[in-house]
Amino acid sequence: MALQIDIISDVMCPWCAIGYSALKQAAQSFPEAGIQIRWHPFELNPNMPAEGQNLREHLAEKYGSTEEESEQNRIHMTKLGNELGFEFNFSDTQRIVNTFNAHQLLTWAGELQESPDYADDLQTQLKMALFTAYFRDGVDVSVGENLVAIAVSVGLSAQEAQQLLEQQTYAGAVRAEQQQFQQMGINSVPGVILANKYLVSGGQPVEVFKQAIQQVLDEQTA
Repeated sequence: MALQIDIISDVMCPWCAIGYSALKQAAQSFPEAGIQIRWHPFELNPNMPAEGQNLREHLAEKYGSTEEESEQNRIHMTKLGNELGFEFNFSDTQRIVNTFNAHQLLTWAGELQESPDYADDLQTQLKMALFTAYFRDGVDVSVGENLVAIAVSVGLSAQEAQQLLEQQTYAGAVRAEQQQFQQMGINSVPGVILANKYLVSGGQPVEVFKQAIQQVLDEQTA
């Protein structure tokens, strides 16, 4: 029996990149689990305008973070990322941007990976390409042409991706899914749900994910 893991996440969330990297490492200890991952949308800043906002300004405004606190958090996250094989490249000019269109692409990829014509981890490939583009390479992942290029990098059609974004094909689906998780009481990310039953919140260490996976597997074989 495959173990379904659902991850509620935003592309702007560094702890989501850290949490998934830890989960991926933990999953390597359970090759027999047949783990299948699905990503679900959560916008940390749904009202972010097209021009975005400077990262430090945003953190100060939203969380009251001082420049010193922000810098220490960046150093800490960079260290964790390095330990888990994910590269952060924070900069003073980095901007928080709107991720609604990125979530539409991810929803599309989630549908496509159910087809035998696509890899069953297509959505994860796209999510990691988005994380890498934003956090490592400083790419604006709200810009349509950048999103299309990222989609193409994981084997998706440029024409279909562009059409999807122009027509806002998955806008309704993204909004509905976000509302569903909000109604479930999930108001921060990452949220990792194992077997539709257990919620692990935050960018937890590898051992926490190992324990959670083991618990689910023990219950399945009991």
